Amino acid sequence: MIKVVRGNPTPEELAAALAVVRARAAAAASLPSGAPAARDSWADPARIAAHRLPQPGPTAWARTYWPS
Repeated sequence: MIKVVRGNPTPEELAAALAVVRARAAAAASLPSGAPAARDSWADPARIAAHRLPQPGPTAWARTYWPS
């Protein structure tokens, strides 16, 4: 059950919010049971570790977390 706690949404706003909730529920239901959730590749530490570390120098700090 979904309850509006604050505000007075229009029918269109409420329909949009419910569409998002239903889409997320359908996506979660389509995953096989026991499967780990998909990890966002931006937050993956392997993205940074996969590349060679920058050589020491005055601008090395700026290149540390920006793979080229």
